[in-house]
Amino acid sequence: MAFLPRLAGLLALSLTVSASAFEAPASWSVSRQMIVVTTGGWNDIQGTLRTYTREGGTWKQVSEPAPVVIGKTGSAWGVGLSPPQSNGPQKREGDGRSPAGIFRVGTAFGYAESNPTALPYKGLTASDYCVDVDGSPYYNQLVDEKKVGEKAVAGATEAMRRDIHFQGDHAYRIGFVIEHNPDGKKGAGSCIFAHLWKTPTSGTAGCTAMADTTMERLLAWLDPSKKPVVVLLPKAEYARLRDAWNLPAL
Repeated sequence: MAFLPRLAGLLALSLTVSASAFEAPASWSVSRQMIVVTTGGWNDIQGTLRTYTREGGTWKQVSEPAPVVIGKTGSAWGVGLSPPQSNGPQKREGDGRSPAGIFRVGTAFGYAESNPTALPYKGLTASDYCVDVDGSPYYNQLVDEKKVGEKAVAGATEAMRRDIHFQGDHAYRIGFVIEHNPDGKKGAGSCIFAHLWKTPTSGTAGCTAMADTTMERLLAWLDPSKKPVVVLLPKAEYARLRDAWNLPAL
């Protein structure tokens, strides 16, 4: 009966191979809204934004392409829904690069107390900060200084009411969170938003910025029930990953 252990081993191997042949569906397979940002290369700071909806298995473009700017030193692989990649720069805190990959759309925010967007919305106050200090227990979290205390936001550079703290800066008048590094991995990058640009050629600290009209259109269109995601990739990476990640045709 010596063949029984061998048979059991072969059966186990067969089951392992069969299981690996069927990958679990991508975590964005439930998404029916997608914002796609493409750039010319890893070091480019200007890009193009397109929006898509999905009915069944087909993505359909729903708006004309719009210009955006990203990190002042380009882009780098971030931490989000898409699997880790090694062929390119990796996002780090303070590197001035926007995270590349696929990310959930998070909470909308703005200077006004309310906004007609369907996204969850936070009206910002002078005591709201996003903590970009990677040694803080609140790293990559949006917090209220009045609730967590001054020490908790010490050293944080992301005061959210930029109009109050930075001489009328309107960048965060309206915007939304791009859920990069949601678990707060230390040093992997923090406080990544979609927000308003300073100029069409001014790079950001790592966010994606755009014209007021483009942002207003996005906030009116985005629907949390459709599990929207943001994709940011250099064009060559987009072409390489399009089929595997079931991305729209540009």
